[in-house]
Amino acid sequence: MDKKKFCLTLNLKNDPILIEEYEKHHQKVPKEVLQSFKDAGIVSMELYRWENRLFMIMEVSDDFSFEKKKELDENNSNVMEWEALMVKFQEPIMESKLAEKWVLMKQIFKTT
Repeated sequence: MDKKKFCLTLNLKNDPILIEEYEKHHQKVPKEVLQSFKDAGIVSMELYRWENRLFMIMEVSDDFSFEKKKELDENNSNVMEWEALMVKFQEPIMESKLAEKWVLMKQIFKTT
């Protein structure tokens, strides 16, 4: 049985100093933020970077929804503080919708 996964992408500001700082923050993500992932139904999360492009892979439980995660995040001061810090480094992809930060990617191929 396949696990439910989502892949998302985002750009970082194209500044090597900011990118290095962003990576350092992700070496010590606050435990409250990590717990918020679990509370929302995120089983695992991976971030990859090429240049200033980020790629996220989320493996989630069957009851995960982006709406539920958003609601939980908005009611968690630790997550809101983390997000306010991260916005310093992130910028939307030019083609994304207004106010859309992470963009959900469409799966187009998978081996069986």
